[in-house]
Amino acid sequence: MRSFFKTAIVLCAICAVAAVVLALVNKVTFPEIQKYEESVVLGALEEVSAGYKIGLKADVSDNEYVSYYYDLKEDGNIKGYLLGLKTKGYGGDMTLVASYDIKGVLLSAKLVSDSETPGLGKKAENPAYMNKYIGRGSEESPIPVSKNMLSSADSAAVSGASMTFNGISRALAAGSDYVKGVK
Repeated sequence: MRSFFKTAIVLCAICAVAAVVLALVNKVTFPEIQKYEESVVLGALEEVSAGYKIGLKADVSDNEYVSYYYDLKEDGNIKGYLLGLKTKGYGGDMTLVASYDIKGVLLSAKLVSDSETPGLGKKAENPAYMNKYIGRGSEESPIPVSKNMLSSADSAAVSGASMTFNGISRALAAGSDYVKGVK
């Protein structure tokens, strides 16, 4: 019985030391991880800004898909908006950044983070994946939210990753609608 208590005390001590070490490692690495994640998002913002100057960030709390937006300016005039979008795919949460002109037409988009299935949903990380959405968002050419709104080649390209396509397309369409409502 004594050896049982001795073993339990040793295991508790090992767990306590491991917990303290992990807490210290987290304290040291967390700021660096946060800086890295911010740099990834800033790089993505620059990448999709369509050459416009990025204004100040405004947080959005009353929209299911839009987290924040920036004004896109040229010569002091607002030419569009850059939105941070959130949605769900097969693997869980996905975040995107997308730029729109002032009429809600998509200029550029990039998937920033996801947990999609390699070989299927991960195809959305490829910049060419977003081409099926670029230039769409007007009344005449809405952002495709179903496969029947795509060309046969694009429809075949997203088959097997329907939840990824649905999540991204709904977020991009919601972004377009959001921009159309901004005055």
